[in-house]
Amino acid sequence: MSLLGVQRHGSGPPLVWLHGFTQTKDSAHQFRSILAGTNELLTLDLPGHGENAGISASLDETADLLGDVLPIEPFMLGGYSFGARVALHFALHYASRVSVLVVLGATRGIQDENARDARRRSDAALANRIEAIGSDAFLDEWLARDMFSSLPHDPLERAARSSDATGMANSLRFAGTGTQRWLAPELSSLPMPTMAMAGALDQKFSLEATAIAEDIVNANAKFVPDARHGAHLEQPEATAELVQSFIRQS
Repeated sequence: MSLLGVQRHGSGPPLVWLHGFTQTKDSAHQFRSILAGTNELLTLDLPGHGENAGISASLDETADLLGDVLPIEPFMLGGYSFGARVALHFALHYASRVSVLVVLGATRGIQDENARDARRRSDAALANRIEAIGSDAFLDEWLARDMFSSLPHDPLERAARSSDATGMANSLRFAGTGTQRWLAPELSSLPMPTMAMAGALDQKFSLEATAIAEDIVNANAKFVPDARHGAHLEQPEATAELVQSFIRQS
């Protein structure tokens, strides 16, 4: 089992960006274009998505799959939401290979075991619904959620979403937030400069960004003005500038 198709754009120091749930390596085209102006930007489809829809993997297994296809020499690593959770796991597995870490809309997981189990059951029910109604109908429901209500209308972004219902369902079953262990006790081991980001209007994940920045020794939290959960889609220029500024200073 191995991941396929690392996509490269631009030139400069390598920066890997990992997409969110329902997205693919082609998502966030405006944001990616800005980053590729200063870096060699590497993207790929995570398990359950795009050309890797047939791969099912836990977060730890995904980190090891990435370890097989990403550069051996140190690179900058970033990710959004699901991709940010993967990025945290990769950094914990392969700290020496990550020179700078950026996470947007990340979570350390759910500390309370009962709440975590409830989330696992909720994710499993959502997975079943994806398979029952199909990917197009599910994406309509997913993007109608309040956390995505301020996303701009962009046909290119919708077209870049994953179209495999079973793949997305299995992503929830194998790597949803309910499956994730509580990472807070481990984050203090991360040595690399880290920026935890969130949309300033995304209250839940702003609190998580602050907590992550407190858990990691060399870290800070930054918030994208006038943005909710999909900050890099809502405010691509402002989000990319925060990333680029952090990279320059690191």
